[in-house]
Amino acid sequence: MPSSRHLLALLRTRRERHRRHRSGPIAAVSLLTVGLLALTGVPTAHAEPGANTGFALPFSGAPAFEYVAPTKTTAPSKINQPLGQKAADALAARIGLHRSDALSPKQARDLVSGRGVGGDPQAAKTIDASIAILTNTVGRPMLSKINGQVVPSVLGSYGVYVNTRGQLQSPANADAPTRKVNTLIAPGGYVGQWLRANGATHTLLALYRSAYTVEVPFGFVAQQISGDAQLVTNTKGGVTTTVGMSMAAPLWIVNFALIYIVSPRLAAAMPAHWTPIPPEVVRAIEASPTGQVPYARYQQYFR
Repeated sequence: MPSSRHLLALLRTRRERHRRHRSGPIAAVSLLTVGLLALTGVPTAHAEPGANTGFALPFSGAPAFEYVAPTKTTAPSKINQPLGQKAADALAARIGLHRSDALSPKQARDLVSGRGVGGDPQAAKTIDASIAILTNTVGRPMLSKINGQVVPSVLGSYGVYVNTRGQLQSPANADAPTRKVNTLIAPGGYVGQWLRANGATHTLLALYRSAYTVEVPFGFVAQQISGDAQLVTNTKGGVTTTVGMSMAAPLWIVNFALIYIVSPRLAAAMPAHWTPIPPEVVRAIEASPTGQVPYARYQQYFR
């Protein structure tokens, strides 16, 4: 596995290649810093045959856990379908987590509503919105106001979502709650303080000892080299496609771990597979100075 030093060297190289893009702070889908690598007790895994997902470093994440991430699908029946509880629990075990590591139902409700010791409703609103974005699968639509009407959208497998103002964007976009939540999740931030103050230190330690810690530096580099669009190129079997940042292996695993420790039930609602963003939409997002495009204009391209 590449060391954090090698990953940071890669970051510097990629920055030179992407001078035309503005480098922002780490998007929230990576959520923590490389410093967590100092923690011990991280589980090990062995890549399975054919585990290569088609993503290149750093978007493929740690080789030992690459096989855990969602695989590509173009089958209409599988697009935007959730993991399901059985698959979520099995996946959690592979990355070193167990249902007993998660918050109790009351603790989870308090965290996402701003209650409990030291609770902050505004911070909780950002956390709750982030979970909703990352679990935007069948049965859990996002609601947006477009031309005066409320429009539902389900786009989780594409790694994009529609914000409340009707703009289509990556969850890593600077405007997204999933990016703004970064300071809340960072070591020493609101979430860690809340967990300690509300009897959930064991949950925090379980998270740090899981594959989450291994994947963080890969996500760190991936976010830094992806410009405003925050999209990822995938090449496998001679076919090149594009998906939103949240569906790249290390980012998906990091987010899965975070949501699982809040609620295994919610983690089960994350996308089971990723699917390519239509090329017309990719070109529009990459050409946009904000990484956002009006969903009403591009809705026709999605299944």
